[in-house]
Amino acid sequence: IHKRMGEAVARVARKVNDTVENKKDSLDLANCKLMTFPIGIYKAMRSVTEGIHRISLANNELKSITSRFVTTFSQLTELNLAGNYLHRLPEEITSLLHLRSIDLSRNRFRRFPEPLATVPALETIDLQENEIAEVPTEKLASMALLRSLNLRANPVGPEVRLLVRPLVPFDLLLSPEEPIPKA
Repeated sequence: IHKRMGEAVARVARKVNDTVENKKDSLDLANCKLMTFPIGIYKAMRSVTEGIHRISLANNELKSITSRFVTTFSQLTELNLAGNYLHRLPEEITSLLHLRSIDLSRNRFRRFPEPLATVPALETIDLQENEIAEVPTEKLASMALLRSLNLRANPVGPEVRLLVRPLVPFDLLLSPEEPIPKA
């Protein structure tokens, strides 16, 4: 077990170093078995956080994202958190003024993460395969730049299915309705 953990830590360290040394604008820590965002990364990346525009933490074991993560990587335009155990986002996500795309598919959201409704530049929200039943339709309709909201494979209520253009100016992706079983 320790050897595997050590390898995972080394892989994360290599990816972080590669991003820092090559002044890349993205950090890919997908598939690293992370349960939390490693605190050491903040120090290691201190000199380049402003230049990071894309982060992938997909397919890890994250249960939460901290406000520190959000405020540290304040210039993000894309954030991929697919395939984790997230059920909420910190309020500070609203401070990501440049965030255009967020992937929260395959997580554990039971409600639509409301702070997203006030992220000004957001164009794409992917919430496929969560447990979302209710969606704050009025808030979403007021999101000026939102172009696509993916709610496929969520138990959304019938009222969400009534949200079609021109009521909402974005593409709303839903799973086909299940036929009602005959008694």
